Amino acid sequence: MTPPPRAAHGTPDAAPPGTAAAPGLPREARRLAAEAVALRRALHRGPEQGLDLPATQRLVLDALDGLGLEIRTGRALSSVTATLAGAADGPTVLLRADMDALPVTEDTGLSFASRTTGVMHACGHDAHMAMLVGAARLLAARRETFAGRVVFMFQPGEEGEHGARHMIEEGALEASGSRADAAFALHVHPNLPAGTVWLRPGPQMAASDRFRVVVHGRGGHASAPHTACDPVPVACEIVLALQTMVTRSLAADDSAVLSVTRLTAGTATGVIPDTAELAGTLRTLAEPTRQRLHEAIARVAHGVAAAHGATAEATVETGYPVTVNDTAFTDLVLRTTADTLGPGAANLLPAPQMTAEDFSYVLRAVPGALAFLGACPPDREPHEAASLHSSRMTLDEDALAAGIACEAAVALAFLAGRTGEPAR
Repeated sequence: MTPPPRAAHGTPDAAPPGTAAAPGLPREARRLAAEAVALRRALHRGPEQGLDLPATQRLVLDALDGLGLEIRTGRALSSVTATLAGAADGPTVLLRADMDALPVTEDTGLSFASRTTGVMHACGHDAHMAMLVGAARLLAARRETFAGRVVFMFQPGEEGEHGARHMIEEGALEASGSRADAAFALHVHPNLPAGTVWLRPGPQMAASDRFRVVVHGRGGHASAPHTACDPVPVACEIVLALQTMVTRSLAADDSAVLSVTRLTAGTATGVIPDTAELAGTLRTLAEPTRQRLHEAIARVAHGVAAAHGATAEATVETGYPVTVNDTAFTDLVLRTTADTLGPGAANLLPAPQMTAEDFSYVLRAVPGALAFLGACPPDREPHEAASLHSSRMTLDEDALAAGIACEAAVALAFLAGRTGEPAR
């Protein structure tokens, strides 16, 4: 993820004011910080992948115990949905944390590093869960002060498994008894100043699709390529043609990224193989562009292969949709963050990121927003810190308190009606 520029006003003050609707939240969040850090480290030690996360689910359930929440667990996945009812009837806001880890071997040297071989919380989901539990504690203590409901959505399978979609199918958006009116999520970012919050209205993160092209030629002896139909140079030409296709078929302001990340062929140096395969990812910010490039991948692959007397099969696996932030809710988050954490904490993200998020499924169903929470390690500058998905990714655990306060404040601000009527 390419980081936005550092905020000119830097990190928030050490003791910022609370919101008018929720004074004291930062102070209360700081009191929960040690507990949040302990939970984050416990989750970090025992990461799990995919949709089935029994140990992670148990840690979350234990942390929520005693808060008076109505808790449901998933049927097809290890999800947790917990509902907090306020003092009176009112709207419902959903807060989400993802739960799964990545197939990455940790290389941080931390005392609480992953104990699971080849699996690591390299995308900050451990911090997301710890912050959401902290927000649940803050809001549960204030249940008599607000009208409405807060749904805490702990979601497995964000890393490519469409966990949010599965939870929606199991009724997560209706967990409170009626459909959620809005939704919010925070995602930590080690390449942003710790304690700052960044988001933008409209598209914030890209749609993500996978493609695969198999070139069929005719194998033979490597010393006599004229007697074969070598699929390797054909595959290489397809790689170059796909890059040209993107730059020459889209307008300069129509964002798309196509990256070929795997190219495989052959079993021996003296043998021309029968087939060659390439695969990669396509990222787009607009649905018409997405569909046009799906068609173009197949057209280019078939055309280049045919020019060399070979054939090609092209398939595109549709992934996550574009993550689109609601304009009114984005404004609510920016104002509430500035009120809660200080003016320097609230930042407008200058451009969309081409990474992807399955919170996009939630934001297609209800208005809301996803924001980045800066968590640059204290011994690094943002541009120097190891990025998300790196085996060396670390974060500033002091930022957890800012995230807890932000999530709780946004929920309270929405329930207080500061957005007016929710957009549909």
